[in-house]
Amino acid sequence: MRLPEAFVAKMKKLLDEEADEFFAVYENEKINGLRVNPLKTDPGAWAKTAPFSLSPVPFCPTGFYYEPDEQPGKHPYHTAGLYYIQEPSAMAVAEALRPAPGERVLDLCAAPGGKTTQLGAMMENKGLLVANEIHPKRVKALAENVERFGLTNTVVVNETPEALAEQFPGFFDKILVDAPCSGEGMFRKDEEAASFWSPAYVEECAARQRRILESAYAMLKEGGILVYSTCTFSPEENEQTIEWLLETYEDLQLLPIAKIGGIEPGRPEWTKTNRSDLVHTARLWPHRLKGEGHFVAKLQKQRPTSPWRGRWAKSSAPKAAIRLYRQFEQEALRTERDGTFVSFGAHLTVLPERCPDLSGLKIVRAGLHLGDVKKERFEPNHALALALRTEEAKHVLDLSSASREIVQYWRGETLSTGGDRGWLLVAVDGFPFAWGKEVKGTVKNFYPKGLRLV
Repeated sequence: MRLPEAFVAKMKKLLDEEADEFFAVYENEKINGLRVNPLKTDPGAWAKTAPFSLSPVPFCPTGFYYEPDEQPGKHPYHTAGLYYIQEPSAMAVAEALRPAPGERVLDLCAAPGGKTTQLGAMMENKGLLVANEIHPKRVKALAENVERFGLTNTVVVNETPEALAEQFPGFFDKILVDAPCSGEGMFRKDEEAASFWSPAYVEECAARQRRILESAYAMLKEGGILVYSTCTFSPEENEQTIEWLLETYEDLQLLPIAKIGGIEPGRPEWTKTNRSDLVHTARLWPHRLKGEGHFVAKLQKQRPTSPWRGRWAKSSAPKAAIRLYRQFEQEALRTERDGTFVSFGAHLTVLPERCPDLSGLKIVRAGLHLGDVKKERFEPNHALALALRTEEAKHVLDLSSASREIVQYWRGETLSTGGDRGWLLVAVDGFPFAWGKEVKGTVKNFYPKGLRLV
């Protein structure tokens, strides 16, 4: 592939004797990976029976490489949220943050959702995960991936970092800043990224990253962990950005990241002050492991912060809407949802536990969208189907992933069953896939039109 001349010259100077090995990578095909969803299945056990040839990613317990001739993105398992197609090096970032169930976590630059879904799965759907994306078009893809993965503890917002910092000072236990960058590490995966590159663009990205980090620092509580990452090789956006951060906020301390599976330390010699603690950061090089280029840094805030003084969300859903949902639960489910119920127009949603008041923010998805109230009846949402386990539904139509029927349903067609059970969960090999309504022998299709197989 054709690389920008200034980029080639810069990397030759930085890497010196390593440069030939580095540039040889661009003659090879990109590496493919997927990350299995532990909310829906056991990753190790599933990988052994998967319809693809998988091998483990050494630095991510739920990550696997797949062969270039395979297409897991076109399999119904992908649609059912059993895995996320993700560049393998990117999987190391959330592993560095490792949030625990029950924590308050922010993914500040979250689209398209790879790292958000990884964080939400680690949290086991407990606690609060705020996933923010500033770009309106990209935030839609983020919300779709959150839904597909079955996340119920996640609020998707479309805001600036500054607006969030104003609302949530000292609020979060853990924050991920997967910063917008010059994308040098993705040139092999996305040749278009190379066409945008210039030394001036690198400087522009570094300035933007500093502004984002100022907001992230403000939202971090005392003892909180911040993970910063990019998919670029540029020292200006990596070691030098962390150098600036440590000099600006003296209470931040770098924490070590495990150097496993080919992950290497950051390069202190590429900073302005040759800071020795930059060896705690991590670099993922495409000539040192199976994956593209990434940089990761992990920091902890030592200084006390004022306690967050905001308000908590309160239930705002009409009693009639909750009553109709409870009727649906009794008819179709073997489980009950409790929590803070809120309505957005006809939409009925249950918020994550201990959710703050979201007034004034542009909310795209708040917790779990249960369904819609339509003329004194309740219609369940696709998100609810994907958040369930098959045994939580009273009526299930389980289709084989190899069957003609699953393809028909994916396309939006009706199925003939001969039954009359009302709402039922359509599953693929035992994994929830969508809602259907069985009336007089026919299953009416409720697979969302925008997601159907064309």
